[in-house]
Amino acid sequence: MSRGMKILAGVGIVIVAGAIVIPRLISTDAIVAEVTQEVEAMTGRTLTIQGGASLSIFPSLNIALNDVQFANFPEGTGKNMVSMKSLTLHLPWMSIFSGKIELDRFVIQEPTILLETSKTGKPNWQLFAATNSEPAAAGQSATTLPEGLDIALGEVAIYGGSVTYLDGVTGAKEQLQNVNVTVLLPSLFKNMQINGEVTYKNEVVRLETSLETPAKLIEGQPYAVKTSVNAAPLSLDFEGQIAQGGKQVDGALEVKGDSLAKLTQWHGVTLAQSADAYNAFAVKGKMALNQNVFKLTDFSASLDALKITGASTVTLADVPAIRAKFDLGMLDVNPYLPPELQDTKQEESSPATKPEPIVWDESKIDLSALKGLDIELNVTATGLKARKITLGENQFSLVAKNGVAKLSLDKFNAYEGNGVGQVTINAAKTPYQISSDFSLDKINAQPLLNDAVGFDKVLGKGSIAFALATHGESQKQFVNALNGNFNFALTDGGVKGANLAEMVRQAKELLKGDLSSLKNGLNSDFDKDKTTDFSSLTGSFLFKQGVGTNRDLMMASPLLRITGEGQVDLPNTLVDYRLVTGIVDTIEGQNSQDKSTGFKVPVRIKGPFHDVKTNLDLSDAAKEQAKDKVKDKLKDKLKGLFGG
Repeated sequence: MSRGMKILAGVGIVIVAGAIVIPRLISTDAIVAEVTQEVEAMTGRTLTIQGGASLSIFPSLNIALNDVQFANFPEGTGKNMVSMKSLTLHLPWMSIFSGKIELDRFVIQEPTILLETSKTGKPNWQLFAATNSEPAAAGQSATTLPEGLDIALGEVAIYGGSVTYLDGVTGAKEQLQNVNVTVLLPSLFKNMQINGEVTYKNEVVRLETSLETPAKLIEGQPYAVKTSVNAAPLSLDFEGQIAQGGKQVDGALEVKGDSLAKLTQWHGVTLAQSADAYNAFAVKGKMALNQNVFKLTDFSASLDALKITGASTVTLADVPAIRAKFDLGMLDVNPYLPPELQDTKQEESSPATKPEPIVWDESKIDLSALKGLDIELNVTATGLKARKITLGENQFSLVAKNGVAKLSLDKFNAYEGNGVGQVTINAAKTPYQISSDFSLDKINAQPLLNDAVGFDKVLGKGSIAFALATHGESQKQFVNALNGNFNFALTDGGVKGANLAEMVRQAKELLKGDLSSLKNGLNSDFDKDKTTDFSSLTGSFLFKQGVGTNRDLMMASPLLRITGEGQVDLPNTLVDYRLVTGIVDTIEGQNSQDKSTGFKVPVRIKGPFHDVKTNLDLSDAAKEQAKDKVKDKLKDKLKGLFGG
C-alpha cells in the first residue's frame, strides 16, 4: 500500500471514529437541559422533552427531539399549547462556518397545536413581551437584516398535525386536521413556496402560496403574494401586494364554486337547493386595503342566472362607513323564495271558518340598529321578479346615518306606469318617526295590488299619490298615529264584490211594489263574482290619528253615477261609508240609450274589516221618490191651469 493510500485510510478511520465517538462524548441530556432552559427563559413557559434527544454529526449535524410538549398559558383550557411526536433538525457543517444558515431538513411529526384566547381576549400565542410600544412609521423598516446574512431552507415540513382554535370570549371553536404543509425557501432574497393541505369540517383544503423575497417581509417592505385555496365547495385565488405588516393590501380576488348550497352546508347552514337556485356562484374584483379603508372595484358576482356588478368603499371605524353602487341586472328572486301558502282553492274546499277580527300588535319594535349604520347605497336594476310582482327598470338609493334612514325610489317602472317616492325612518330617539311620500302615474291598479298584497278588488288604470307620516314603537302605535293624505284617480275599471247597479235596480222595483226582488235579500255580503264597473273613479282620504276621512268620492259609469263620503277607522278596524247611487233605467251596459239618473238610492258600507256589510237605505230612497211624485203632480196641475 502506497503512503498516500495509507494517509487516506487513516483519515477515513479518524472521521468514522469521530462520527461514532464524538456523539457519545456529547451529553444529549445537556442539550435537552440547555434547550428547555432557554425556551423557559424566553417565554416563561415550560418545554418538556419526554422522549429524550438523539444527536449525530455526520454527514451533517442532526438533532432529534422526541415527545416534545410546550406548556399553555395559565388561563388555557388545555395543559399544553403544542405537543409533537418528534422534531428533527439537519444542519450542514459548511453552513455553520460560512455564515449562511442552511437547513437540509426541519421536520415536525404529528404536532397538536392549541390556539386560544382567554375570557378577556388574551391570546396564548403571545409569547414575548413587546419591546416597542410605538408602531413603525409608514415606509420605515421594522427590522434590518445583518449584512451578508441569508437563510436557505431545504425541507421544512409539518406532517400529520392538527390545529384547534378556541375563542374564550365568544365560545367559538374551529379545528384543522391532517395538517401537511411544506415550506421551500432557497434564500431570503428569493421566492418562498408554501404548499400543503388540511382537513376542515371533513373537507380537504389545498393551499399553494408564493411569497416574494421574505427579506422584504422581515424588513417591512412591500412584497408580492400569490395564493390559491381549493376545496370541493369553493376555490379562492388572490394575487397582489402586501405592505405595512398587512395594513396595506392591493390585489385581485376571485372566489367561485359549483354550489352555494354545498358551501353553506359546509358551514352548517342549509339552503333549499333546486335546479334553479343556490348552484354555481362566483365573486370577482379588485381589492385595496389602506390602513382602515377597504375598496372593492371592478366587482362582479353571479349566482345561477343572477348577475351583479358594482363598487364599494368601507371605512373601518366604530361605525363602519359604507359607500356602494351596484347594478342588479334582471333580479329574479323567485327561485330563492319559500313555497307559497296553501292555494285558496284548497282553502275554499275546507269547512268555512268565521273571519277573525284584526288585532294590531302591541309588541315593541327595536330599530336601534339603525344607529350603527353609516351607509350610502345606490342600486339599479333592469327588472325585478318576486312572487307575482314584476317590475321594469328601477333605481333606488339608501342613506342611513346617526339613526336616520332614507330610502328613495328614484326611478320606478312597472304595471304599465311609473313613479317616484321615498320613505324616511328616524330611529335616533323614541318614539320612532316614519314618513312616506309616493307618486305613481298610469299604474294598472289591479295587478299591482294583487301581486303586492293579494288584493284584486279594484280594477283600472290611473294615478295614486300619498304622503303619510306616523310615530311610535309598535304596530298599534304606528297605526294610531297615522296622519297624511291619500289620493287616487282611476279610469275604465271596476270594484269587485257587489253589483251596485243591480242592487239599486232591485230597490227601485221594490218601491214600485215588485216584491220579487226580495228573493235574495237587499243586504249583501262580498261576492267575488260581482263587479261594479266605472269609467272614472276619483277621491282622496285625509288621515288623522289613524282615521281616514273621504268627502269627495266620485264614480261614473254607463249605468251609475255615484258620490260618496265616509271614514276608514284603522285603529278600531272599522269602515263606515255612505254612497249615493243614481242609476239609468236599463242595465244593458254600454249599449244603453237610457240616460236617466233620477232614481237615487243611498248604499251604506259598514262594519269591522273582517265582516263588512253592504246595505241599501230604502227609507231615503222612498222619500226621494215621493218628492219626485209630488213634483210630477204639481207639474200636471200647472199644465191644466195654464193650458200647458
